Amino acid sequence: MGIGGIMGKPTGFLEFTRELPAKRPVEERVNDYNEFVKRFTDDQLNRQAGRCMDCGVPFCHSGCPLGNIIPEFNDAIYKRNWKDAYDILMSTNNFPEFTGRICPAPCESACVLNINQPAVTIEEIEKHIIEIAFDKGFVKPRKPNVRTSKKVAVVGSGPAGMAAAAQLNYAGHTVTIYERDDALGGLLRYGIPDFKLEKWVVDRRIDIMRQEGVNFKCNANVGVNISVNDLLRESHAVVLAGGSTIPRDLPVKGRDLKGIYFAMQFLKQQNKRNAGRDPLSNAAIESNIHTEDISATGKNVVVIGGGDTGSDCVGTSNRHGAKSVTQFELLPKPPEDRTAVMPWPTYPMLLKTTSSHEEGVERQWAIATKEFMGDGSGNLKALKVVELEWKIGPDGRLGQFSEIEGSEKIIPCELVLLAMGFVHPQHEGLINELDLEKDDRGNVRAPEKSYQTNMQKIFAAGDVRRGQSLVVWAISEGRECARKVDEFLMGSSLLESKDAHGYILA
Repeated sequence: MGIGGIMGKPTGFLEFTRELPAKRPVEERVNDYNEFVKRFTDDQLNRQAGRCMDCGVPFCHSGCPLGNIIPEFNDAIYKRNWKDAYDILMSTNNFPEFTGRICPAPCESACVLNINQPAVTIEEIEKHIIEIAFDKGFVKPRKPNVRTSKKVAVVGSGPAGMAAAAQLNYAGHTVTIYERDDALGGLLRYGIPDFKLEKWVVDRRIDIMRQEGVNFKCNANVGVNISVNDLLRESHAVVLAGGSTIPRDLPVKGRDLKGIYFAMQFLKQQNKRNAGRDPLSNAAIESNIHTEDISATGKNVVVIGGGDTGSDCVGTSNRHGAKSVTQFELLPKPPEDRTAVMPWPTYPMLLKTTSSHEEGVERQWAIATKEFMGDGSGNLKALKVVELEWKIGPDGRLGQFSEIEGSEKIIPCELVLLAMGFVHPQHEGLINELDLEKDDRGNVRAPEKSYQTNMQKIFAAGDVRRGQSLVVWAISEGRECARKVDEFLMGSSLLESKDAHGYILA
């Protein structure tokens, strides 16, 4: 099995092509916020796992920030050894039910088969392994055999905080997660739309962690209604996992008009509505900006930003019943295939068409917004934009851009959603009060070798440390940070490192 062994179907990659599960039709799924990707049949799953080639050097390992042992779990799935597949997957990934739904799958970009064929459907196989495990009752609370006397506080209940807490709890420490919002999950709860990740999936995992002994406190804003000094006095170690929450703004003329919002204000409100909560509760908690109820219904919507958050705004706007949805990207249209500057097995910046794009949107590249235009009463009515010309440098990479003369145009618009990423974690409050050192980008400085800040007992993991990144990186950071905290508390650690299997990781 796996490296050096024989896969269940050595010729599978020659016999079977890549398939993805069916989706509910667009005209049906835009009427609700439920997940719409169906499950593989056992035979379909068997064929997709059979495409894995048991490569001599499995580059998928290096593509995955968690170092998932992919050929081995593919082999187990092909042989329908469901429990083995589950055990292999969980040895490196605390939350495959999250990554199997929302990860951009850098492992698939690194798949050796992807050199000249479509990659193995690793992400879907991962999701199926964990859901089959839940169906068959394999997933049980993993309680530590012995408790230490050490207490650890984890600030933030997103994927980094949850991963750190789970690992530290396995090590026997008493762990409490502090979440400033009214429900647990961080980005998973209020950043990612329900149609990509239904929240019962998050609740299911949190319930297991509770049974394992992890403590959770909501509406616990450390530095505001939770004393920083009390937390430090009562804890042997503190892990900061609050994410990168300050959004990148677009300070052009007319920015103060009504109708311009950050993407997370819009997405978070809808997730709260779906959960039956007040959409305006804690509305300004990340951005310190007061807001009102945001609706795309009947409006011309422009999403500024071409990434996954922008795509989520597109899907949500369509479900609101927007009159039109347009998405702008400052960069030029990406290529559909790899170029010389993005060789295999690196993660390529290729044209990505998401399920939200399939639901209806006009996408425009190399566009810059010059001005937000009002109707005379303080409301947004249009955008003034200009087309850009990008220069390619001698190394084949993008260089400088310039505006194309005479390309300015006016686009009718009543709602703009700014989805241009995040610049750094919130400094006001906890980080400033602790006087923590920051790097050049404004993130908490904590070297990767230790995850330790300039305060000995305070550690940092996830986006608060590395900047805006992927959920899979957040989980990886949480796991690695937990190991360093365990070493700090106990002198050594039995928690596995991501390179414990001997693979060189990116």
